[in-house]
Amino acid sequence: MSTKWMTAALDYIPKWLEFQMRFHEQPGCSAALAHKGKIVWKAAYGHANVGRGVPLTTRHRFRVASHSKTFTAAGFMKLREQGKLRLDDPVSQYLSGLHRTVGDATIGQLLSHSAGIVRDGFDSGQWADRRPFLAKDELLADLEGGTTLPPSSRFKYSNHGYGLAGLILEEITGEPYGTWIQREIVDAAGLEETYPDTPLPKNVPMASGHSTKVLLGHRRIVPGANPTNALAPATGFVSTASDLATFFSQLAPDARRSILSAASRREMVRRQWTSEHSRVERHYGYGTISGRMGDWSWFGHSGGFQGFITNTAVIPSQELTLSILTNAADGMSGAWLEGAAHILRAFHEHGAPTRRAASWDGRWWSLWGATDLVPMGSKVYVGHPSLPNPLMDAGVIELTGRDTGRIALDNGFANHGEAVRRVRNAKGTVTEFWYAGGKLVSERRLAREMEKRYKKR
Repeated sequence: MSTKWMTAALDYIPKWLEFQMRFHEQPGCSAALAHKGKIVWKAAYGHANVGRGVPLTTRHRFRVASHSKTFTAAGFMKLREQGKLRLDDPVSQYLSGLHRTVGDATIGQLLSHSAGIVRDGFDSGQWADRRPFLAKDELLADLEGGTTLPPSSRFKYSNHGYGLAGLILEEITGEPYGTWIQREIVDAAGLEETYPDTPLPKNVPMASGHSTKVLLGHRRIVPGANPTNALAPATGFVSTASDLATFFSQLAPDARRSILSAASRREMVRRQWTSEHSRVERHYGYGTISGRMGDWSWFGHSGGFQGFITNTAVIPSQELTLSILTNAADGMSGAWLEGAAHILRAFHEHGAPTRRAASWDGRWWSLWGATDLVPMGSKVYVGHPSLPNPLMDAGVIELTGRDTGRIALDNGFANHGEAVRRVRNAKGTVTEFWYAGGKLVSERRLAREMEKRYKKR
């Protein structure tokens, strides 16, 4: 189903991700790409549990945290389609005994984080594994003092707000949140690897979370298997990259298959609020975050759970959905998702490599690190796999012969206009790449050279 440019991009993205995993010493990463609602690529790197040396697979579940809000919002949109609620219904219509300012907030304000409700309560130790996630009575107790801001005064993210939304959903449906959302949203969307909360059924593989290395000099296992109780609508979900890519692709307004009407999907992704006091442009709809990556607009969600960082984005103009999950407190999923999207954009712009250019593909090394030759169209782009966007300001080589070329474009501090060449051995194998006056070689060859030149002292 994928196009030639996409196939070429998916040849390079794994090479870059593997390098990023190694460069940043991350425990594990699971990724998937959907095109027109179908999974066209999925992969897993590293470990599900570093301590036990368990290899990560694409079937290992991750805590996907605030992705849960998208599932919850989709549930409310489905109930709205059924005529069981309106988004401007006040909370007090369904729940009694609340502080007046909380009761006056609307369902739409809860779903768009504009109700002014406290973010995580007055003891947010559940996010640091210092206490269990809140039960219903504990959640309601945190709201006894009312809202912290007047409703609709600004965007103010609130996990407690989504916990409250879950209680409303239970009142409307007469069922526990997990039971209804599993049947009406998860199962209805055709997802087979997703659950609203833990504990999971037996024999379901679950990735462990990991701490950062900074504090102790090594990573500790963060189990991440604790139930989230009344906060499941905000953060409880467990899933895989493939299931998330499948589900989020169904929320695109032009999706071919969805559990929601096109009108509901448009309303979910419509920008309700802009995040203030932030250098990064981010908007929020109903359970969806949105923004731009270059000239591509996207919507999706992110998630942070103890020992897990996860991100998913839909790019409607290309009918693409990308999900990248990491199992570390310092996980790079956000940066990697943007990097992968930039790679896809570059191949979309320049196209799959010609036969002549394709032979230049490869990774070369010098004292300064790794350099990737990434053929696109008839040219070869000089990437740097250590960067979050490996093709940012990439040099461009125009080929002049089988093993020769000219740097047709480079930044002013680099080698614009100079020559490049490849060197072959007697067997015809390329053994060196010269970028202007700099010689680059294979990783193994450079390692031997470095060992010899810089002996231990």
